[in-house]
Amino acid sequence: MLFGPGPEQLPQPTPSPEDVARLLDTVPLAEPSEGAMLLSLTAAVDGARYWQEPDGEDLLAVAPALHAALARIATSILASPHARWWATPLDSEQWAITFVEADAPHPAAKNGVRHTLEQWRAAQLEEETTAKRERPTDPRAPWSGTWWSTPPAALTRTTRSLDGWGPVGLRLIEDGFGWESATAEQIVVPRDAQVYEIDGPTAWANLCRRYPLEVTASRRHDWYRATGRIGRWAIPDWTQVQHDIDAVHLSAGGYLTTSGRAIAVQDDLATVLAGWNPDQTYWFRDVIRRASTHKAWIYDQKAENWELSTAR
Repeated sequence: MLFGPGPEQLPQPTPSPEDVARLLDTVPLAEPSEGAMLLSLTAAVDGARYWQEPDGEDLLAVAPALHAALARIATSILASPHARWWATPLDSEQWAITFVEADAPHPAAKNGVRHTLEQWRAAQLEEETTAKRERPTDPRAPWSGTWWSTPPAALTRTTRSLDGWGPVGLRLIEDGFGWESATAEQIVVPRDAQVYEIDGPTAWANLCRRYPLEVTASRRHDWYRATGRIGRWAIPDWTQVQHDIDAVHLSAGGYLTTSGRAIAVQDDLATVLAGWNPDQTYWFRDVIRRASTHKAWIYDQKAENWELSTAR
């Protein structure tokens, strides 16, 4: 930092992508700890936003001059044993999280999964019809609306748990609200569950291709800003997915390679995986929560970590 009179008059450094790449190449790469890996993944999820243009860091990261330097770092990360779970399918131990300050009892538990999905589809169709009538067709118009491509939030959502850290659903949250207290319950994973694995862009595109629901009018403005693509857009029709699939699991690796990108589906149709969390599973059938596993968690501001609550 510069101090004293006149430092603001000095020229600001303007390093080129090549300069940044050379600096990255000089950074020694040590074996990352599990905590550092989880913190870095959390930071990546926190930075996701599909309703605005890429910022300076985003643009720098995709500069060709940085490809080799970033590939070196990525190779080191993926070689870590703490990243092995990123590429694994649905874990047999699944935890459902309820954030105390925000979540009301899930309507799905009251009305049933099918009714929840039918309501969701009706709302999507209504929004799309309204958007066609009221919103400009120019994707560059300053308009924003629904930007996510997830199933309805009222469905049961689960993640795995990591030893010493708890359920990853406590911290790997897109567009979170800074919750500081939560409860977690383990669910019974049905032995016969048909689970669809989203492990990368191809799996997500195939899901949209098999069960397409066009959402061009309601998504075009936000997704154009996020991806720069002009064209038609689709998401999976979750009411149709439920007929063949019991759950959809997005692996952490699938999240990192798919989210935020314009993924081709077919012809002029594309999609964006947005609003999902790494290792998140949405359930399209009723599942049982083990009441005996109920745990309360609190966020320790000083430690910047989630801890089991000692309150009775």
